[in-house]
Amino acid sequence: MSVLVAQEKTTVKASNSDISDNLDLRAVATIFGDASNLEDFEKRLNDPKTQISNLDLNNDNYVDYLRVIESVEDNVHLVVVQAVLDKDVFQDVATIEVERDRNNQIQVQVVGDVYMYGSNYIYEPVYVHTPIIYTTFWVSNYRPYYSSWYWNYYPSYYSYWNPYPIFRYRNHIHVHINFGHSYHYANYRRCGNVYNNYYGRRGNGYERMHPNRSFANRNSGYSNRQELDNNRTIRSPRSRTEMTSNETRSTNYSTRGNRETRENTTNSPRTRGNSDTRVTTETRNRNQDTRTNERREYSENRANSTRERVTASNNGTRGNSETRSSASRENSQGRSSAPSSNSNSRNSGSRASGRG
Repeated sequence: MSVLVAQEKTTVKASNSDISDNLDLRAVATIFGDASNLEDFEKRLNDPKTQISNLDLNNDNYVDYLRVIESVEDNVHLVVVQAVLDKDVFQDVATIEVERDRNNQIQVQVVGDVYMYGSNYIYEPVYVHTPIIYTTFWVSNYRPYYSSWYWNYYPSYYSYWNPYPIFRYRNHIHVHINFGHSYHYANYRRCGNVYNNYYGRRGNGYERMHPNRSFANRNSGYSNRQELDNNRTIRSPRSRTEMTSNETRSTNYSTRGNRETRENTTNSPRTRGNSDTRVTTETRNRNQDTRTNERREYSENRANSTRERVTASNNGTRGNSETRSSASRENSQGRSSAPSSNSNSRNSGSRASGRG
């Protein structure tokens, strides 16, 4: 008799969102490379205009203020980013570890806190130009930076803002990542010893309040955020090439949409109404032209008729004048001739009677 043993299969499903989605470490690396010093870096982290962070760990519906503190050991500067959650309650979010070797070469690693991002979630930025902030680190009498801001006491430039939904933050934050730089993922820590010396002083206020919400507990089967990203269906662009490709597709889609909109607008009732208006206007213009021509012809005809009547009247007047003048002359001649004949008759009569 054969026995069939069914093998149990465990499928691990990656979630589409995680606490670590609310702060992109590549954006943190970008503004670190742009900052002039650590005070400026802290300001850029909390700038309400750029909104680099989307973390709201204390669930008050406001993005947490991120303060910056620094620990220095030998040639290593350990820059710690902490979320301010309450009075004297802080949670480490990430560290930026800057090391200068014997050849004066500087290496930078941006490391996510193990509670937030899992173990060894590390990005190594390679900047196109040497960041100005490097020049502030290795000087004589250097004093490590320690933020002077704390719960309910913040700088004047800072103001509260509400967190985005995760999908909106993903789209928003990529505008603030400089893809001209390179961000190489690494799975080992260069300054492990320095960090271990600091570990006992790290801020873990949120971790103590929620011990079961570590990355390992939130995402069973994944060691860190990198593995989670590789197995999630929703993934953000990771390079300039992907960003350009997405922008091209968006531009083509927008162009096609605008073209379709213009075509629809051409065939829309509103456009047809405009065509009717244009036809009506043209017809009205033609009618006005016709009326104008008719008025012009009427005016010309009336002017011609007037001129003809004036001419005829002048001719008639002239004819009557000439007739009257002729008759007057004839009458004058007749009257002149009659007296002559009478006088001749009288003269003849007188002469005749004298002879007799």
